[in-house]
Amino acid sequence: MKFDSPATTNPIDQMKVVGKPVDRVDGPLKTTGQAPYAYERHDVVPNQAYGYVVGSAIAKGRILSMNLGPAKAAPGVLAIVTAKEAGKLAKGPRNIAALLGGPEIQHYHQAIAVVVAETFEQARAAAGLIRVKYERSKGVFDLASVKDSAPLAKAERDASESKVGDFEGAFSSAQVQLDATYQTANESHSMMEPHATIAAWEGDRLKLWTSNQMIAWAVDDMAETLGIPKEKIHVMSPYIGGGFGGKLFLRSDVLMAALGAREAKRPVKVTLQRALIPNNTTHRAATIQRIRMGADKAGKITAIGHESWSGNLSGGGPETAVMQTRSLYAGANRMTALRLAEHDLPEANAMRAPGEAPGLATLEIAMDEMAEKLGMDPIEFRILNDTQVVPDSPPKSTAEGEAPEASKAAPNPHPPFSMRPLVECFRVGAKRFGWEKRQPKPGQVKDGNWLIGMGVAAAIRDNLLMKSAARVRLDSQGGVTVETDMTDIGTGSYTVLAQTAAETMGVSLDKVTVRLGDSSFPVSCGSGGQWGGNNASAGVYAACMKLREAVALKAGIKADEAIFAAGLVSAGEVSLSLAEVAGKKGLVAEDLIEYGDIDKRFQQATFGAHFVEVGVDAYTGETRVRRMLAVCAAGRILNPKTARSQVIGAMTMGAGAALMEELKVDKKQGFFVNHDLAGYEVPVHADIPHQDVIFLEETDPMSSPMKAKGVGELGICGVAAAIANAIYNATGVRVRDYPITLDKLLDGLPEVI
Repeated sequence: MKFDSPATTNPIDQMKVVGKPVDRVDGPLKTTGQAPYAYERHDVVPNQAYGYVVGSAIAKGRILSMNLGPAKAAPGVLAIVTAKEAGKLAKGPRNIAALLGGPEIQHYHQAIAVVVAETFEQARAAAGLIRVKYERSKGVFDLASVKDSAPLAKAERDASESKVGDFEGAFSSAQVQLDATYQTANESHSMMEPHATIAAWEGDRLKLWTSNQMIAWAVDDMAETLGIPKEKIHVMSPYIGGGFGGKLFLRSDVLMAALGAREAKRPVKVTLQRALIPNNTTHRAATIQRIRMGADKAGKITAIGHESWSGNLSGGGPETAVMQTRSLYAGANRMTALRLAEHDLPEANAMRAPGEAPGLATLEIAMDEMAEKLGMDPIEFRILNDTQVVPDSPPKSTAEGEAPEASKAAPNPHPPFSMRPLVECFRVGAKRFGWEKRQPKPGQVKDGNWLIGMGVAAAIRDNLLMKSAARVRLDSQGGVTVETDMTDIGTGSYTVLAQTAAETMGVSLDKVTVRLGDSSFPVSCGSGGQWGGNNASAGVYAACMKLREAVALKAGIKADEAIFAAGLVSAGEVSLSLAEVAGKKGLVAEDLIEYGDIDKRFQQATFGAHFVEVGVDAYTGETRVRRMLAVCAAGRILNPKTARSQVIGAMTMGAGAALMEELKVDKKQGFFVNHDLAGYEVPVHADIPHQDVIFLEETDPMSSPMKAKGVGELGICGVAAAIANAIYNATGVRVRDYPITLDKLLDGLPEVI
């Protein structure tokens, strides 16, 4: 199905099943232990051995020697695989560093060996017997030390630098100016389920039961790494205990399980121990961001500049923290720039709302600071500078010698948003939250020892369109089975895809079975970037519409006249059950959703407003979040219950980023020191109060036949800044360096009388 023009009325608009707060269909399986994660698949293949990964003890350098003798002689050991035993391996295009190091070492805890034994304990004990001699090389582990020499990042999807108008001139002549520098921390995904894989070889064919968000990517990259045809790799990942972007790409657990199984000639299961994950896998990169803003005395932004510095291994990309600044607020004179320093800390890559989460954490503080300089309410300042078109549309990056996009048959330099109810998000949220009670002057509201403050921030996250395919079967009982390699990372994919099929085929939800996370199924968009729900459901819709055509044809009914309802297909005097039409052999249809240029003609995005109330202990500086509200405009909400779950989870992650989450860097040795959940703090139940979520009534016909958009990452965008702004309102202490821990507040707290 080609989607290249706005959606019109279709079966989804019936909203008999779609749009209802249906309980997750996988909920009973999760709560009864019948939805096993990768490491728990004891049923899939017999005689599983255990692998234990050894990580490098240096951040950069070479392995001079490895003494494996004592480990090989240890009880229960079946095999040990290092780079020597593995032989020639390639590096998948989506990996920055090699998944198996040696002799060259690229980062701390890079996998250098896997020990395979009969039991986990035997593998772990033997791994401790391996003796490695290293030659260290000097590395760069401090972003600030190389910031000033960092070049512009290499452009990929978007240009790394944009300029519209005369930013420098407009800023220097602005009546009111802000020039501030902010910092965000390195952060870890810290998903509940660690990276884990079971690998089994059947001749030259490899089966993998793993925890991965993008099945097709995993197949492609594993084939590239091992140098075997991708048709010989079968990846299965039906249930995933959280990913947040950390499982988008092939990681060392998959490769080490495969290599260990090949060497031991037995199925091998590997889980990355928790202490290995922050350094061995990926993380959100720290940033240093400078924001300059100029406005006239009436509050109109005349100049806005946003520059961001981040670091990564050679070949890696930047944290794209300036992208939302290109489209969130109006202003004729604009400049953004992404600069990337090459350093030797572990690989940085996508984490929930990459770009927007750290970018809005700073931009939305700057908006509050500017509003204060102008003597304006922070919400009114934002509303005054709202825009219905993209104010900053630089030419797409081009190859050397190629004409820039702007000189070709140029697209609209300022495309309109398909929908943009940001102002409504603020108005609705302000009324619900009681914003009128906020005291503009900081430090005025107290509750015993607690200083009370309110904060607000805008949220924006682009709506990404991606091809997504599905196969739908109608059986002799009138049951519908959906098959797609889409994954469910706790987001409710099973449920919303079942709702989509039920709505389109006119059957009850209990007649639908959804099968996910298998590379033998049609390739979907996968889970990530909040693109999964809209695109995957649109793919299922496309397959169901093709199945409807097959049903109508067999029933002797014109497809455009057929009515599907209550398990029947009917038209005029004809009415047949779907079971009857399917017959003993059943019917099968497969299709995909693919998009034209509709997302080029209209900027598609989701919007929101976050409101937070905090209390800060006047004596200790301890911060407690007291209330949180998110108002979201994200197209048609396919399931309010699962959508709310996604938003409150994202809000919780935003609170962690604001108040506690930081991977501490040992700047001499080059690794994250607090690399487990004992040292890396994440919010727990006691840290989070009741969270309120409002979804605006919205359907976006530009997004897909579902008229939906994503919501899972919108919920984190802006939350950190809303908390930071609330802390300032409570205390008068402006902290521009995340996380906002009590030591950064103590010296500035009002004197307690």
